[in-house]
Amino acid sequence: MASGKTSPVVGKKETIVSLKKQINLVQSVGIIVGIIIGSGIFVSPVGILANVKSVGMSCIMWGICGVFSGLCALCYAELGASIPLSGGEYIYIKRAFGDFPAFLCLWINFIIIAPVGIAASSLIFATYVLKPAFRDCEPPGPALRLIAALVVSSLIIINCINVKWSAKISVIITISKLGALILIIIIGLVWIGQGESDNFKDAFTDSDYSAGSIAIAFYSGFWAFGGWSYLNFLTDELVEPHKNLPRAIVISISIVTIVYLIANVAYFAVLTPREMLISSAVAVTFTDQTYPSLSWITPILIAISVVGSINGNSLSMSRLFMTGAENNHLPSFISMINIKYLTPVPSLLVVMILTVLMQSFEEIFYLIELMGFGFSTVLTCVFAGQVYLRYKEPNLYRPIKLPIALPIILMILSIVILALTIYQKPQESGVGVLFIASGAPLYLIFVYWENKPAIIREWIVTCATIIQKTLYVCPSEETKNKV
Repeated sequence: MASGKTSPVVGKKETIVSLKKQINLVQSVGIIVGIIIGSGIFVSPVGILANVKSVGMSCIMWGICGVFSGLCALCYAELGASIPLSGGEYIYIKRAFGDFPAFLCLWINFIIIAPVGIAASSLIFATYVLKPAFRDCEPPGPALRLIAALVVSSLIIINCINVKWSAKISVIITISKLGALILIIIIGLVWIGQGESDNFKDAFTDSDYSAGSIAIAFYSGFWAFGGWSYLNFLTDELVEPHKNLPRAIVISISIVTIVYLIANVAYFAVLTPREMLISSAVAVTFTDQTYPSLSWITPILIAISVVGSINGNSLSMSRLFMTGAENNHLPSFISMINIKYLTPVPSLLVVMILTVLMQSFEEIFYLIELMGFGFSTVLTCVFAGQVYLRYKEPNLYRPIKLPIALPIILMILSIVILALTIYQKPQESGVGVLFIASGAPLYLIFVYWENKPAIIREWIVTCATIIQKTLYVCPSEETKNKV
């Protein structure tokens, strides 16, 4: 959302609009929980189990992922409260290390994290929607991609028209998805109460304790917790960000970790490891074996849950790209705001286009591992920057100040996870490295090279003008560098 004076005649007078502070604590928690509890809890149990091989190690991995995410969130809370600007890790890396590292962080989010994460969630949404019609086989690929593209496009349109609708949808969907998980938890606890606990006997039999397997399993669990950092992208729109940002992060992570751990216990109370591994829709298989009469409602509740994750991701990432464009790291039109709806329409449409392209990768776990590699790279840089800022800006006002050992430890752990991933999954890691490395020449050509020939500058201006008139957008008040 935005506020300010506008002019309907594009090109006659600079139009000044700005994002408005309108997201309160409850909506903040709704957005974060809405992003985190999406497709992950309904898919990641399979990804973790496939790597660590046992019920006991699976539960431990969920706990590890929750603790790690919580500690990371605390570090982000310190950074977000100290540097209350939209843009999240992009802004923090820029503040610590300068222009080029910040551009690479933005590029990783632009080309990997945002489109891959939303694409994976939308494909999972399509899988659950189609599963009732294809109970004995996998849904066809073209149908999956079509439905995935439709849901992403619909949510992007809603975000383009009114961000308040999006925030309200996040709260409503969060209630729905918690309802779905509570249903699973209650059923699981009933089964445990009836003595169905065979899967917990010898829970660590056949466990794979190798570092590589644990690292890949970690990505699946960490992806299920993904989203705890996204509220930092919306800081400019938060009411009292110094107070509400850390509160929202701590409350959200606590809720999600508890719910996830109990939900996994419920899964294993009903399904054997083999049944989970051969299922493409774990929650549907779960209800089929417990209360078949509820089979029809489970895919609906899970689909709603995934919609919330897609909605929150789109909302948050569009603000990150907008901030990057304001700092001249992306085309200028991405930073503009629609004059009629006062929303970042160009940035949202870019998210939609990139997501639809990534939906061509139908292997969901491949997407998860690719996204995990990119995000671990960004985390390493963020924690290194947090440590460096303590030295570079010792007098920076920090409403929250954590022990310096915490970001140092998290930085080391992120480096170890990256190294193990490269060793265990060289192909996926190679693709990730190529994506990241492709940002270097783009930076040199489009950012560092300022004195471009007149013909190129004219072409860029012409393209931006066409887009501006087509989308009816104008520059925001934050077109000057914020950092």
